[in-house]
Amino acid sequence: MRSILELVPTSESTAAAPTAPPGTEYRALTEACGLLERSERGKLALIGPGAVAFLNGQVTNEIAALRPGEGCYAAFLTHKGKMLGDLRVLAVGEPGADAPLELLLDTERVALQALFDKIRRFKVGFELELSKRTLESSLFSLIGPGADSILERAVAEEPSLPVTEHAHRLTRIAGRTVRLIRTAQPAGVDVLCDAPDGATVQGALIEAGAQPVSEAAAEIVRVEYGRPRYGVDLDDTVIPQEAGLNERAVSFTKGCYVGQETVARLYYRGKPNRHLRGLRLSAPVASGAELRLGERTVGHVGSAVVSPELGPIALALVRREAEPGEIVSVGAQDATAEIAALPFVRA
Repeated sequence: MRSILELVPTSESTAAAPTAPPGTEYRALTEACGLLERSERGKLALIGPGAVAFLNGQVTNEIAALRPGEGCYAAFLTHKGKMLGDLRVLAVGEPGADAPLELLLDTERVALQALFDKIRRFKVGFELELSKRTLESSLFSLIGPGADSILERAVAEEPSLPVTEHAHRLTRIAGRTVRLIRTAQPAGVDVLCDAPDGATVQGALIEAGAQPVSEAAAEIVRVEYGRPRYGVDLDDTVIPQEAGLNERAVSFTKGCYVGQETVARLYYRGKPNRHLRGLRLSAPVASGAELRLGERTVGHVGSAVVSPELGPIALALVRREAEPGEIVSVGAQDATAEIAALPFVRA
């Protein structure tokens, strides 16, 4: 199955940078700093005094506590607790202020329309405006242990880089205003800027030593860290706990939100029927291949890659009877997989 990003045209505001051979790209991502252009991700802004209260009632994580410069990861769900998508929320405003002026939302492009429709449908009665930012913004990911060193060379002023995951701040690169956003697993920093400034900012990051890498190389590292991707590993049949997202994306102390009853009931009283697991494969396989434990289908392959360090590996949502250490057969091919706990590698 093709990657979701292959189905979406990349923003024309940023010229594609040449990339190195796969082995070199992987080493950049794991030993130095790779640069991945991700402007196609869906981006929205909620502006107005009602934005925080509104979004807090729509997504799984705590939004009301965010202050300018902070952020969080969350999911938005159906009323039955199934995922419509996941998103990053950034609180934007004056440093030190009690409340943000706006919320920036960043999601997989495949989930963007559902998020947009949900906001537009339920924002009635709240004092807020919904603004599209996908084509207006460029986004670059600096991935790898050398990301901070690259920014120390590229940022015009004395850099004060965000430390905790999702923390962010404004600065300037090559005379252009950018927002730096801390990422984790794999570690790095995202760089968000206006689309007309994308090519200039990208060039400055390359000049500072960042190595352009392909989506395929970055996917290898993502799978090694066991991070599922909506539209590939997750869809609208998945409850966050099945995907191992409770710790990262769900608050169990906030007020009500859409889908909360199902999520809370499963957390406090039940056991998920499926779990996100790793697969250590005997041979490369295609995404979507059926997994069988004996005669029973227990899941399907999600993201599948060939790691230079680990060989063929994949992510999959599998039934709970397929525990780590079990061997399953894969599709119609003469391939097997060992079920593995995640992540494959640790930070």
